[in-house]
This record gives sequence, C-alpha cells and structure tokens, in this order.
Amino acid sequence: MGTVVRLLGEVDVLVNGRPVDLGTPRQRCVLAVLALEAGQVVRADRLIERVWGADATARTRTTLHGYISRLRAVLTGTDGVTLARRSGGYVLVTDSELSTVDLLRCRELRASARADEEGAMALLTEAMGLWQGEALTGLKGEWAEAERERLEREHLATAQDLADARLRLGLGEDVVDELAARAEAHPLDERTAGQFLLALHQAGRTGEALDQYRRVRARLIEELGTDPGPALQELHCRLLTTRTGRPVRSPRSAVPRELRAAPASFAGRVGDIHRLDAILHAAKAGGSMMLAVVRGTGGLGKTWLVLHWAHRRLDRFPDGQLFVDLGGFGAGAPMTPAAALFGFLTALGVEPGSIPPDPHGRSTLFRTLSAGKRLLVVLDNAAGTDQVVPLLPGSASCAVVVTSRKGLAGLVAAHDARSVALGVLPAGDVRELLAARLGAARVDAEREAADALAGLCGGLPLALSVLAGRAGARLSALVEELRESGLDGLADDDPAASLPAVLSSSYDALTEDQATAFGLLALAPGPDSAPAAAANLAGLPPAHARAVLRGLEQMSLLEQDPDGRYRMHDLVRAYAAETARTLPSGVRDAAVRRVLDFYAHTAYHAGLLLDTHRGPVDLTPPEPGPHVLDLPDAEAAMVWFEAERATLLAAQDAAASRDRHETVWWLALSSDTARQRRGHRHDRLAGWRAAVHAATSLPGTAPELVARRHLGRACAASGLPEEAVWQLRYAIALAEDHDDRYELGHAHQTLARTLEGHDDELALTHVLYALRLFEDLGLPVCTAHGHNAVGRHAARLGDHDTARGHFNAALTLHRDHGNTAGEAGSLDWLGRLEHDAGNHAEAIRLHGRALTLRRGLGHLPASAETLDHLGLSHTALGRTDEARKAWQEALELYRGQSRDEEAERVEQQLGGLGAARPGHI
Repeated sequence: MGTVVRLLGEVDVLVNGRPVDLGTPRQRCVLAVLALEAGQVVRADRLIERVWGADATARTRTTLHGYISRLRAVLTGTDGVTLARRSGGYVLVTDSELSTVDLLRCRELRASARADEEGAMALLTEAMGLWQGEALTGLKGEWAEAERERLEREHLATAQDLADARLRLGLGEDVVDELAARAEAHPLDERTAGQFLLALHQAGRTGEALDQYRRVRARLIEELGTDPGPALQELHCRLLTTRTGRPVRSPRSAVPRELRAAPASFAGRVGDIHRLDAILHAAKAGGSMMLAVVRGTGGLGKTWLVLHWAHRRLDRFPDGQLFVDLGGFGAGAPMTPAAALFGFLTALGVEPGSIPPDPHGRSTLFRTLSAGKRLLVVLDNAAGTDQVVPLLPGSASCAVVVTSRKGLAGLVAAHDARSVALGVLPAGDVRELLAARLGAARVDAEREAADALAGLCGGLPLALSVLAGRAGARLSALVEELRESGLDGLADDDPAASLPAVLSSSYDALTEDQATAFGLLALAPGPDSAPAAAANLAGLPPAHARAVLRGLEQMSLLEQDPDGRYRMHDLVRAYAAETARTLPSGVRDAAVRRVLDFYAHTAYHAGLLLDTHRGPVDLTPPEPGPHVLDLPDAEAAMVWFEAERATLLAAQDAAASRDRHETVWWLALSSDTARQRRGHRHDRLAGWRAAVHAATSLPGTAPELVARRHLGRACAASGLPEEAVWQLRYAIALAEDHDDRYELGHAHQTLARTLEGHDDELALTHVLYALRLFEDLGLPVCTAHGHNAVGRHAARLGDHDTARGHFNAALTLHRDHGNTAGEAGSLDWLGRLEHDAGNHAEAIRLHGRALTLRRGLGHLPASAETLDHLGLSHTALGRTDEARKAWQEALELYRGQSRDEEAERVEQQLGGLGAARPGHI
C-alpha cells in the first residue's frame, strides 16, 4: 500500500495502512504545512508564522528544529517520503510511485477528469472518497483555520465536478436529493444552484426548476444586491426555451485581440512571471476564475510585466483578449465602468445600438457573453475596486489581470483576488534591462558606470528607461550628471516618461493627512518604521495613523514588509523629502522630536526589562512621545530591540545632529544589554562612541564615566585592546578625581577583562580591588559580579579552589537577588572547573543549566561559549554525537557573530572528534 500523507481529515501518515505517531498537534501542523507544499522549499520563518502565529517567541525556532528532527525520525524508513533540509528551509519530498499526499492525489484526479470526459465520473468518485472528514482535523490556529476554509471550498468544487459529470450522463434524477441538500447548505452558490436546476429538469420537474430559479434570484438580490450570473441566467433561458419553444437570441460571434504589443526591451521579473503563472494554474485547478492584481508604485513596470506575460500565454485564451486603460492615475478623470463595458461589448460583436444604456445592463450582458469562454481581460491603471467589479467576466474559464498603484483590498477580500506586489528590479535584472536598451557590448564595456547607473536608479524600470533613452556616448558622463542633479535628472518633458511626474500624480491624489504623513515619513530615522513609530512621527492617534499608512500603501507609495514595518523606495523617499520641505519647519521639527522621544522612552523601559539591576544614573529618564509602546516582558523587549536595531543607531545620529545629547546617551545605555546578548559588537561600539561625545555636553561626571567605561568594554569585544585600556584608565582617573566608587569599581572590573590572557595577575589585582569597593558600598548584585570576576581570573591562574569558592558565593548572591545572567555565568565557570577536575558528568550538568538560562535570556554570545564548553565535556566521556551537536550549534552562533577565531577553533574540534582533547580553561 505504500505511504499516504493524509490532510483531508485528521492529519496523519499511513504506512501500509497503519498510522504512525506524529506527536503533538503543533508537530502535526509542521508536517501539514510541508505536505501542502510538497516538493517546494518552505522557509523556517514561514513555518513559524503558520504554525505558531502570534504565539511565536525567541525560542520558537529552536522548538521548530526539534519538531523537524522528530518528524524526520518518524518518517525514516517509510517508502517514498522524506523530510529534507534545503537552502533556506525544509521540503517534504514524495516519490509518486511509492507514496502520495491525499490532497495532491485529489487534485491529480480532478485534472485527469477534465481531460477524460468519459472516465470523469469514476475519477471524481475516487477523488471524493479521499475526503475523510473536515480537512486538517485536530489542528488549531489562524493558518489552520484559513487553510481549512480554503480546502472546504476545494471539497465543494470537487463535489460539484462530480455532479457535473453525472449530469452530463443524464443522471440528474439520481442526484436531485444530494443537490437539494447542497443547495440548502450553500444558498448563494450559483454553480450548485445551476446543477440543482438541471437535475430537476432531467428528472422531469422543469416547473420546479423554474420556481427554484426565482427563489435563488430573489435571495441573491436581497442578500447581495445582484442578479444571478450569466451562466445561471443562460440556463434559465434554456429552461424557458424548453417550456415555450422560443429560442434565445445571441449576438454575432467575435474574437477580440485588443492587447497592446509586447514590450521589446522587457527584461527580468522571472519571479513575478512565475507568480502570475502560479495564480493562473491554481485558478484552473480550483475551477475558479483567475483574478490577479499587479500592484506597485509608478515606474515599476506593471503594464510591461502584464503585457509580456499575456503575450506568452495567448494559447491559454483562444476566445480573445480585452484590454483597457482605466486611467486611474492620469491627469483627467478615470474611465467609468460603463464606458469600458461599451468597448468590451463592441469588441465581442454587439452592435452599438443593441448595447444597454445603463451600467448594470451592460455588465450583465458582458457576463453573459463571456460565459464559457476562455477570455483574458487586462484592466490597466485601475483607480479602485468599484471601477473593476462591473468589468469582471462571468465564467471561471476567463482570466482577469488588473494593474494599479493601489492594493485593491476589496477585490482581494470579496472576490478572492491574488495580489502580486511588484518591487524594484534586482541587480541582475537591472543589468539585463540596460543591456536590452543599450546593447550588451556597451554595458560590458562600461560595466562600472552601468552598475553605478543602476544603483542611482534604485532598480526602478521607468528611471532606467528614462536615463537609457538619453544616454550619450559615455555612460560615465550620465552618471556624473545624475549624481549632481538627483531626482531632477529623472524628469522628462513627457509626463508618461518622467519619474517625478509619475510620483506627483500619485501625491496629488492623497488626502491632507496622507500627504503630510508621506512627507514626514521621509524624515524618519533608519530604513523603515514600525506602526507605533510612524504614528508618533505623524502625530496621529494609532488607529488613525494605521488608516493613513494603509492609504499610502494602497497608493504604493509605502511598502509594508512581512514583519509589519513600513519603508519607502529610495527614490520615492527622495520625492517625499521634497514634499516635506514644503511643510512648516515647526511641523517638521515637532515630528522628529516626537519620534526621538518615542524611541528613547521605549528603549529606556525595554532596557530595564532586560536588566533589572542597572546601576544608579544621574540623568532624568527620557520623556515619552504622545503614543507610548508598552512592552510586557523581557522577551518582547528583546524582539523590539532586534526589530529596531538599525533604526536605533539612526535615531542616535539624528539626535546628535540636533544636539539632543541626553537622548544620544540614553539610547546607548538602554540598548547595550540587548546588543551585548545578540553579539552586535559594532552596534555597541558605534553607540558608545556617540555617547562619549554627547556626555561631554551633559551635566556632572557620571554620564561620561558610564560612557567611557562601556566604550572600553565595547572596544575590547571588538578587538581594539589599546583603545579599550586607554578609555578605561581615563574612566578610572575620572572616577578617582570625583570619588565615584561605584563607577570606579566597574571600571577596574572592566579593565581586568581587557587584560585577560595577557596579564592575569594584574587583572586579578583589579578585580579584587573592585570586589572590596562593591562590598563596602553594600551592593549585593555588584558584589556577586565581583566574586565571578575574581573566580574567573583565579581559575585562569590555576587556583581552582579559590575560584570555586568565589563562584559559589556569586551563585548564591545572584540567585537570592534574581539575577539570571549572573547565575548563568557562575554555573558555566563551575562547569569548567569540574571538567578540568575530571568530573565530566557534573560539568555537563552545570553547563546544561547555564545554557538553559542563557537561551532563555537570548544571550547568543554566552550561549555559544557554553555550547563550546559542553562539547568538550561530552567528548571527554566519548559522547561523540552529543559533542558534535553542541559544537555545530556553537559554530553557527560564532559565525553569526563574526567571531572568526572561535569559529575556526570549533571547526578544528569538529574535525578532530576522537583525537586528543584540548585543555579547557
């Protein structure tokens, strides 16, 4: 019987008819996601989004790896099903001869039935037999619910295919009861309604069929405000003809060929072409009409893409192609649906005098004439959903592709449209487009200038085309001109070929709030903005801000990434900055002040969530912006710091340029714990350099002391020992001059870290002095850190008994005062001592506890070090597999932190498993 992966009922795997244990519901959900896309690589982040949704945490990726490992073990030995790791994700690989996924088998049977009318009923009966209940039974979550709803529609479509096959054989009387029940369950489904009418007719009950049509029509009008579609209307006409003997007249046949010519110099966009192909394929497989919205800002080449794709797929639409430019973003008013329908109807052969005068009549006639046809309709430059809906044809065999600067959310929500969001061209496509316009030889001859030109145009096809059209003898001269003129260099006398004109037309369509927010977003620090930051920048309440941002996104002037952050294309941002200059200076200054207050205040409280034992600071905490972001816990704080990583550095720069010295200082201090735990050494270095400069303009000595001490620590971590020692000695001298014993102790302790491995005896002197200071000050957590520091340096000098005493004292203090990071450090060093004493099992236990704590904190550098130590202890006990697993994870972390020396050492350890073991401390 082979292996069957079941999704159409309870998620399960059957091997020779017997189920295997797939574990927890979430582990089953991982398999379901992979099975639904069998043969396709699914990225880890997409798996996490679909399986965990909003419940995902910093530890979720580790849990996912565990699920994958267990599923892989379960599937080992099954015939024809493997779970493989691929670049960027995972893939479920099935051998069609040995295994199957029931959903994919169902789709294969439906496709075969469409090609084999005689055998269709048997094939579709087998397909229906694969459904064992509600799809994805036992799985929960937003993705599972949405997928279950989609699969239920596919179940209905399969049942409808089978009903069609039976009706084609004249078996309507046999299916009347089944279709009556289905019609009652789906009263607004016109396909089911039509099948029920035809079954009644075949059973000799045509009068009942006509009565049923009237009931369906009344309900559609009452609930949806629309008449039945053309297919149902045509069936009604046929039934009336049967009763009255009067034929229904149709207009003369015509095959329209209205597509514009394919662009000769089109290049790239392979991924977007594949997306359109996939939408077409999915629509045909699901028995529905293809409806795609290609969206993006002006100048991205939406129309060119659609025309290029359409001309390559002409064989799919033998009944013709209709094209209309709806003028949604031109200088004049957009075309009305009635006018567009007039053109469609005449193209389909309707005499102008026979075209209904009212829009509703034209729309109904268009749906009737397009019913059953394989027709492509291209609606270019649509202004909104209301302009498009009346132009939709009346058959699942048709296809509609819409281009717009807006997202047309109404089409997506109400008509199941699929969106293709166009981005800028990648570098390879840019070179291909330039070669198509200028010639490959010329681009190769001036490759450096061509690459510079591509960079200046930011991957916008319109910008590239404008400049390629005016390129003279030397591309380098054009590059120099563009660098001087900026966005003005992309202007043109013809508005259709001028990027500023295209953006201006979009800008003119904005509301006052949208236009203001558009300009202010260009002033935002960093490459992108979270919704909360954008609300503060715009000075709008969050709900209103979200609506404004959605409006800008709909106009394709703003992009929202999968993490919910908003960004602008560089050229769009340059245009937005020009519009910002038209705003009063007070409005611009207030916007920047609000967003900097927001970042400083949020970072301050997020930093306290990560480090509740932060020492005293003689500065007033940052003021909040008008709309405060309330982070609930340390995990959320770490997620926020990671998301805002680039923005926080940019916010420091923005604050420094406005002489907001206190903001610069607070951003460095508040972000430091997160940067340390994630191994962002260069961010720490840049942040504290800015803070040292700012501190010289702040009152008192504490800000400069703190900044120089942390800068010294950051320098040491970044491989700058000389500067580290200089900064720390400066901090020690400053602390001594002002009798700041708290900062003096920390400076001595940090200086000792820079001396580690170079002069451990001198380092021990520094940490012993720091420990006495902390004990005299009565600071238990600082004292605990002092014990850890003394223990570390004593251990390096070989005095393990002294070291163990200090580590145990530190461990007690850290636990008593809830300092998890310090507790983990004590446990890790105690583990190293046990390893060197030959107590490897105890070392593994201690390292394991330390690793659990460090992973919980999200402390990646420290986790890598603990894994490194854990591998040594496993190796000492001959546990090669455990050692390899620990070192492989340590290696991945070291590489991610650019710790090349440690990574190279671990690689050597992995290569030498089974060889002589290196020392530990």
